[in-house]
Amino acid sequence: MFNPQHLWKERFGTFAKETGSYLRYIFNGHLVIVVLFLLGTAAFYYQKWIDTLQPDFPAAWIIALILAAVLSYSPIQTFLTEADKIFLLPLETRLDDYFRKSIVFSLSLQSYLLLMILAVLMPLHVKIHGADFKAFFILLVALILIKWINILIRWNVQYFIERNVKLTDSVIRFCINAVLLYFIFSGAQLIFAAVPIVALILLYLYYQKQAKDKGLKWEQLIEDEERRMNAFYRLANMFTDVPKLRDRTKRRKWLDWLVNIIPYKQDLTFSHLYLRTFARSGDYFGLLVRLTIIGGAALYYLTYGPGQIFFALLFMYLTGFQLLPLWNHHQNKLWVGLYPVPEYARMKSFTSLLLGIMIFQAAVFAGTVLIKGEWLSAAIVLASGIAFSLFFVYFYSRSRLKS
Repeated sequence: MFNPQHLWKERFGTFAKETGSYLRYIFNGHLVIVVLFLLGTAAFYYQKWIDTLQPDFPAAWIIALILAAVLSYSPIQTFLTEADKIFLLPLETRLDDYFRKSIVFSLSLQSYLLLMILAVLMPLHVKIHGADFKAFFILLVALILIKWINILIRWNVQYFIERNVKLTDSVIRFCINAVLLYFIFSGAQLIFAAVPIVALILLYLYYQKQAKDKGLKWEQLIEDEERRMNAFYRLANMFTDVPKLRDRTKRRKWLDWLVNIIPYKQDLTFSHLYLRTFARSGDYFGLLVRLTIIGGAALYYLTYGPGQIFFALLFMYLTGFQLLPLWNHHQNKLWVGLYPVPEYARMKSFTSLLLGIMIFQAAVFAGTVLIKGEWLSAAIVLASGIAFSLFFVYFYSRSRLKS
């Protein structure tokens, strides 16, 4: 006899076992130490920045907008697989307990994120509004309750197949959440906060009524679940091989000029392959863009010379380390082994690409410092960045790839 509670426990146990095995590699990696050090440095400068703020700083709106984005993004983890749309579809009417547990699990998981973000924003709230840190737990409970309503609304919205409905829902909930949180953190009277709360409840009742006669969108739920797990697999792939990682290819025609620069020669076969993979597959290109923008912003606002050099090298290390899995991106494809190209040519192609990426990032960081008119600091950042790139590519990365 089918038991939805037993099914959920089995799926959750499989999920916990699989993620736990990969988390061991992630937390044993020295990248975590670097990230923790980066967070500690950011916390130091964040506290110094808070000390300089004036009482008229719009802290309530900033806190409200940040938390509203976190509250509005409310995915539900269902642990569904591709086969479920065949075997579980006939049992859809008996899966209420299964999805109820999924909602509770998703709320618990996202509550940890709320806890961390509120902990970061609380010093700003205390500084500007004179609040007490004792109010932290009251605010956390309020945020969890708001998150719960948002998750329930999002669950009913997923019954709609129209993308504009989901987009409209996200925009409306973001606006309501932002107004509600502004009233909460600005110390307004409770009567004002009651209006957006009632709006959220009415929005939930509306979507619940509209979704009553609709069926689950199995394909979309399974696709969302695969996308979330693939994001985790990409993270784990930086530390160990992940056989279940699925390639996601995105056509970027505007980057074709990069590939066209490389001549068509036999010994440059892997240069074409790795460059195309970097530009189109996985999230390698997006990773470079994000870390370069974040690192450039940090360098622009940082005035301490040695600190600029340290941050530039730190972000270059994070970029280079997370691009190392590109070396094994095609390891499970047999046709790559058929290339009549020696192994040293493959290594040369990979290291040349990695060196070019890191030197490009060093030049961007140096240009960011140069914009501020700090010529000497910009030259030092560029020189140290190039030296670090050579060391990382020809010594550090080769030892990592051989191990």
